[in-house]
Amino acid sequence: MAKGNAGGKPEKGKKARTQGNTDSSPVAGKYPIDTGDCELVEDRFNPNGWVLMINGVPSSHIDLNNPQQLDFEYMHWIANLIESRFDSEVGIRALHLGGGACTLARYVASAFPQSRQVVVEIDSKLASLVREWFDLPRAPLLRIRVGEAREVTTSLTANSRDLIIRDVYAGSRTPVALTTVEFTQQVHRVLSPGGMYLANCGDTPDRELLKTEAATIASLFTYVAFVADATMLKGRRYGNVIIAGSDKPLGSPQLTRKLLTIGLPAQFWDDTRVRTFAASAQPNLD
Repeated sequence: MAKGNAGGKPEKGKKARTQGNTDSSPVAGKYPIDTGDCELVEDRFNPNGWVLMINGVPSSHIDLNNPQQLDFEYMHWIANLIESRFDSEVGIRALHLGGGACTLARYVASAFPQSRQVVVEIDSKLASLVREWFDLPRAPLLRIRVGEAREVTTSLTANSRDLIIRDVYAGSRTPVALTTVEFTQQVHRVLSPGGMYLANCGDTPDRELLKTEAATIASLFTYVAFVADATMLKGRRYGNVIIAGSDKPLGSPQLTRKLLTIGLPAQFWDDTRVRTFAASAQPNLD
């Protein structure tokens, strides 16, 4: 059962150490949400930073003053992939499946200011709190749509998005309904020609889920790629892999070099290498 009171006030805590603090500023503490509870934790290394925990699991990091500050490594990798595909002067029609603190939506709004974005978040209370705390761009630049990710995706018009990011977790796993061929067909339908699908896959060292996810996405898209750190790709630890799918070639020498220079260096696996890795797996069906 969620802790706290129905009004959404924190159990305890203090306001963010930022200038211009208002009543809607983040306050450290636990808050009840529709799916349990969330907790705001101050970043002890950054006076403008906050970590959002959902049911005890770190979900997002926000820098109030710098939307392009991404502390989670997998978000760096997603940003690098986006930057390798899209021109900052051209707006992106982006769909974010999974909201959290809207960290990636804030990044896109800052780095690609002409963009129009929709964030799908299943938890209505969390969506309201995040909108209140983190000074998100308003519609039509950024809309938060409360709903289940698959249902929303299925309802969208064909060829209506340039970028779809799947970052949905129930505990430590993505809901199975968002990993199937049938769901990925809807993603492919909604994307514009040459659009890009980025799926955050968390897996154990056996990488069996990763193989199945790769086989599923590769069955619908002409090109597929991985971005992750070497230890995860070698099956030495639990971690995140970003799977990219597109009908336009993915990657570039510039992207590969950039991934090697970030805080946790990452590798880029191209279409041939990913398909070889996933050759023994079957696409996941409903």
